[in-house]
Amino acid sequence: MEIFPESVRKLWDEWELRSMLLVSLFLQIVLTIFSNRRKFTVAIWIRILIWSAYLSADWVATVSLGTLSQLEDSEGKRHDMDPNHTIMAFWAPFLLLHLGGPGTITAYSLEDNELWLRHLLGLVVQVGVAFYVFLRSWTSRTPLSFLSIPMFVAGIIKYGERTWVLRSASKQHFGDALLSVPDPGPDYAEIVKTYYLQSHYAKTALEIKSGIDDGYHDGTRSGKYMNAAYSLFMEQLRHLYADLILSLDDQQKSERIIRSASSEEAFKVVEAELSFLYDVLYTKAVVVYSPLGFLLRTVSFLSTISTLVAFGFFIERHEFSNVDINITYALLFGAIFLEIYAIVMLILSDWSIVWLCSSKRKYTLLTNWIHRAITSFPASASGKRWSRSMAQKNLIDSCLRDKTKFDHEANSFFDKNKFLERFRYMTWEKVDDIKEPILSFLLEMTEVFDKDRRELLKHRGDYVITNNRHSISRELDWSVVDVEFDHSILLWHIATDLFSYIGDPINPKSENYAKISKCLSEYMLYLLVMCPFMLPKGIGKFRIRDTCSEAKRFFQERSLSIYDRNKACSLLLDVDTEIEPSEVKGDKSKSVLFEACRLANMLELVTASMELEDKWEMISRVWLEMLCYAASHCGWAQHGQQLRRGGELLTHVCLLMSHLGFSDQFQIFRGPPTSTPRGQGVAPPSPPPRGRSNLHGDEGDGPPQLPPRGRPNLHRDEGDGPPQLPPRGRPNLHREEVAGPPLLRPDSGGLDLQREEVRDPPLLRLDLGGL
Repeated sequence: MEIFPESVRKLWDEWELRSMLLVSLFLQIVLTIFSNRRKFTVAIWIRILIWSAYLSADWVATVSLGTLSQLEDSEGKRHDMDPNHTIMAFWAPFLLLHLGGPGTITAYSLEDNELWLRHLLGLVVQVGVAFYVFLRSWTSRTPLSFLSIPMFVAGIIKYGERTWVLRSASKQHFGDALLSVPDPGPDYAEIVKTYYLQSHYAKTALEIKSGIDDGYHDGTRSGKYMNAAYSLFMEQLRHLYADLILSLDDQQKSERIIRSASSEEAFKVVEAELSFLYDVLYTKAVVVYSPLGFLLRTVSFLSTISTLVAFGFFIERHEFSNVDINITYALLFGAIFLEIYAIVMLILSDWSIVWLCSSKRKYTLLTNWIHRAITSFPASASGKRWSRSMAQKNLIDSCLRDKTKFDHEANSFFDKNKFLERFRYMTWEKVDDIKEPILSFLLEMTEVFDKDRRELLKHRGDYVITNNRHSISRELDWSVVDVEFDHSILLWHIATDLFSYIGDPINPKSENYAKISKCLSEYMLYLLVMCPFMLPKGIGKFRIRDTCSEAKRFFQERSLSIYDRNKACSLLLDVDTEIEPSEVKGDKSKSVLFEACRLANMLELVTASMELEDKWEMISRVWLEMLCYAASHCGWAQHGQQLRRGGELLTHVCLLMSHLGFSDQFQIFRGPPTSTPRGQGVAPPSPPPRGRSNLHGDEGDGPPQLPPRGRPNLHRDEGDGPPQLPPRGRPNLHREEVAGPPLLRPDSGGLDLQREEVRDPPLLRLDLGGL
């Protein structure tokens, strides 16, 4: 029994390959135009569109190649001499072009980069299938067979580019490419041996090679923040993402750039850096924006153009059906359109702006004109590099809106197993008003933790509470120190919501601090619900579910009394929380609802003597400290994942903190002349003391000193002639970090390799003229 009639089967046999080719071309156009928009768009529909097109494109092209390899005529004979089959074989290289994908997307997620070996195998297999199809049609020796050659070149270039970029963006190869040659430093044993054997009659001084490049190579003096961003991306962000360590000089350079910029300019530098990182991880930027990429793109474009011209002039159209001729023209014009679109996007990209800003001075007038033309173009990449917004979730609002029964397993708003449910009741707020408070807070913390910036990474709200100028008692410490971080977020989120209904209403003076507090509160809850992988590990999922369930039960039992959100908050505050909830309920339920009510009442009690503006300022600073704690404890792989979802404020704060030295990846100690070069490896922990000798040194005073022994001490002042032999002591190597080799200085102590701090280069100013 036939399921489909004979006419339907004939129609499908005739249009199967043709329809899949057109669908493949359509998917390439969709990916080319829309894929780059996910960098600055948070809408869920754009992600679904790109995800479906990305997965379907490879599948359709692969199936089409398989169909081409099995073509037979209606009599089951070989198709070498059939004109229609010959032109179909000519379509095989176009499928390789489609498998290569557009330059605007190579990986949908970071996991795709790790599967580059799978794509390499696909490259070998699919090129082999296309070549098999080509050889089967070669026996006819028609002009189309010769026209397939340049298209094969273009297709292999495209597919090879994609595989190479996926390999380059994989975690292992990304980090390995940044590793420098291992530097063992000066030969300590040989240096000490030489000095022990050197007599006081020596006429020459021993030169020790420092290994430290104290030159200040500054690529940002052009005055354009794009050049500053590109310099920081190349020298720092790539190493941060690869979990490599950086030198103190790197941190000083980035800090000078951030300090000399306004909050708006500083965030522009950071967002441009992250835009470069997105291009490297998810697009063909590694190949395209290089001399080799320019050559390959030229060859590919010229091959397609030449094929189109030759097809129009040298192919007899009457030999083929009009449908196949039209499909072939569609494939050729589609390939040229995609190439031209890629070239336009290349010209309008941040990479072109960097190149123009760094051009030689003799081209200043021309490059300035081109630069202004690019940045004024509506589609320029410099217009928007991320969504510049932060998601907002409010627990009380969500529970009030959710009318389903509190104990129903299928209704949970916070059930992360339900994809669509997670996006209900979500709003978005612009980050423009919060940039200045974040930068001001971080700059203030650089003064507070000047000796060791890493100390800030240990605080998650407790520093603000215990060091407030109004001498707030430590009664609030339990809410930030004695509980897990996700527990603390939930407590302060609900307490911040309830605090606005206690006491005096918000006035114009406190409005700004209150807005910052509420925005950060709801943003942190969004991270806890939607992006828990960006926060320290905990049981936040269970706490959210239990808290939401208890809140819905509380509201539904009083549904007749609750007519708006204000009334709901008022009823929560009316509950007597003098007894700790854990003593009544135990710890089986992880709900923190009434703990948060208790915290809100305690906040009002301990801040009773403060002005309303000061109260909200303190709360906003607690949230800023929590935001910094979360940003610094999120891995760069997780930050990289969010770049394809419109970006996160947390990622920008993390990078801003790194530039100001709030990162474990900066080598902030002052060591001996053998400073670890950038990209040498993951920063190791400080070694424990050993019992062989007493090595000790103060912070910033140079490396450890050896206790004196009864060996001669050779020392000299610069220009004082040969070394002098003192009556007693050990040899002393005293070195200042200045231009040139270290010098021997007199000292009565033991062997001392000491460095003095290099003077900072002039403060770098950002001139945003023309941008």
